[in-house]
Amino acid sequence: MPAPPAAGSARRNNPKETRMRDLTNKVAWITGAGSGIGAGTALAYARAGMRLVLSGRRAAELQAVADQVAAIGRESGNGASARVAPLDVADVAAVQAVAAGIAAQEGRIDVLVNSAGLNVRERNWKHLSTAGWDQVVRIDLDGTFYCCHAVLPMMRAQKDGLIVNVSSWAGRFVGTMTGPAYSAAKFGVNAMTESLNMEECIHGIRATAVCPGEVATPILDKRPIPVSAEDKAKMVQSEDCGELMLFLARMPAHVCLNEVTISPTWNRMFVAQAANIP
Repeated sequence: MPAPPAAGSARRNNPKETRMRDLTNKVAWITGAGSGIGAGTALAYARAGMRLVLSGRRAAELQAVADQVAAIGRESGNGASARVAPLDVADVAAVQAVAAGIAAQEGRIDVLVNSAGLNVRERNWKHLSTAGWDQVVRIDLDGTFYCCHAVLPMMRAQKDGLIVNVSSWAGRFVGTMTGPAYSAAKFGVNAMTESLNMEECIHGIRATAVCPGEVATPILDKRPIPVSAEDKAKMVQSEDCGELMLFLARMPAHVCLNEVTISPTWNRMFVAQAANIP
């Protein structure tokens, strides 16, 4: 009598269970979509034929990204589309209104990417004001929570959904470069993301905290010490993050990547440490 198949062999031999997901006509809501990682994600998703809702505080920048998405859809014929839904994620009522609009117009939401975030220039303890703390935490932590909270009813009803929260290297490693408010907010994002997996996995919902090191995005312009063009060129780029976001969305529904860290090969923090090795 032949030996019974090893556990999991049926799944490995079933291509429908293991292949990357087709994202054509899937719906994604991206916050912070006007620039940086959010914009890079939108363009990567457009190449996969997704229907996008782009949110952020600057309507003109959002429309520019939406126009690029439309061009990709026309040139490829893959049906990619985007509509703009301007939003301050710190406004809970506005977040709920955008989520309700997605439910009414698209009928579902397959992926939420929380990419809206900021930091203040005067970020360290001797300079940080209570107003600066509030601004960072309201956008980076509260805004992420509001968007997650708003999409959960739709995702529970679908028994499916992916939430990607853009955290930071500073959400895993405490350092002085980013300041206490940003670090505290991003550590909170990581904890909140894993709590989603713990409680919502029974509804088919999975969440990933993406923790980038230095990425060449406009947030660098808020640094107390300017970053040179040469250094920016060596960093992770927005389109690199977009490709990572696309990989996450394409993973089969039975796979959860709880946390992903991405950093430059030429990591300035590592380079500084290496210089001190005798």
